[in-house]
Amino acid sequence: MNGMHILRVLAAFVSLGSLGLWLGLGAHTGWSRTSEEVRTLDEVTGIEGIGYRKAFKPGLDFLGAGIAAGGMLAGLSFLFARTKHRTS
Repeated sequence: MNGMHILRVLAAFVSLGSLGLWLGLGAHTGWSRTSEEVRTLDEVTGIEGIGYRKAFKPGLDFLGAGIAAGGMLAGLSFLFARTKHRTS
């Protein structure tokens, strides 16, 4: 396998891997978040409280960066493309 094929396989792995992580970790359609809202109900007063807990939710910025990195690797692979010379 030459450098061109390795870069293209790596580009596909990076792009599909970022898509898989984005889908698997929540597929948030906004910016990435590092915490999520947790609503709790006080049993005595009946008042609803809002708290936060740490949780990573990748957003479209995460997905875009992964696909852009894969695209750059795929574009870089064309620098290693072999040119065929015509023989007489």
